[in-house]
Amino acid sequence: MFSGIISDIGRIAQVADRDGGLRLEIATQALDLTDVNLGDSIAVNGVCLTVIAQTPNSFSVDVSQETLACTVGLGAKDAPVNLEKALCLADRLGGHLVSGHVDGVGEVLEFTDLGESWKLVVNAPQALAKFIAVKGSITINGVSLTINQVAGRVFQVNLIPHTLAMTNLKQLSAGSRVNLEVDLIARYVERMMQKEVL
Repeated sequence: MFSGIISDIGRIAQVADRDGGLRLEIATQALDLTDVNLGDSIAVNGVCLTVIAQTPNSFSVDVSQETLACTVGLGAKDAPVNLEKALCLADRLGGHLVSGHVDGVGEVLEFTDLGESWKLVVNAPQALAKFIAVKGSITINGVSLTINQVAGRVFQVNLIPHTLAMTNLKQLSAGSRVNLEVDLIARYVERMMQKEVL
């Protein structure tokens, strides 16, 4: 589990083919890897990936074909990526409960400087619309955000300067594609409301 509070903006230092999937080496400066072991999870742009190798300033992960088909932002050398280590039970939950399982890819429709903040408007896949609610939580490229407005499958969030400084969201523009994870609790509530088919 993660919280959607980004610890560092890493960089994809190496990309290697692995039978249709990829092996990535991700360089980091601010992410403390001293307590990371092989097999631990790190969210990379909101995608939960398993550490298979590491150095003091980098770690490597394998990304399957399935993950590449369902996400964006994991295949380009030198691309900046949001990084967050998995939570410990004693950690503060500064954002919201995030699984690192991307539910769909959205498209940025608008990214506007409002002066004291930035307005980010995203078009979500139709299947995710029922999980998106005003004042609810959503994860964009691994960043925990609060939804301000919803119209159909289009939603809006506001980004404060601190969020822009600490994440790669500052590089978005109209047409950018982003990883989306809807609120975990909303997913379970929707499932519980369904009539079981016997």
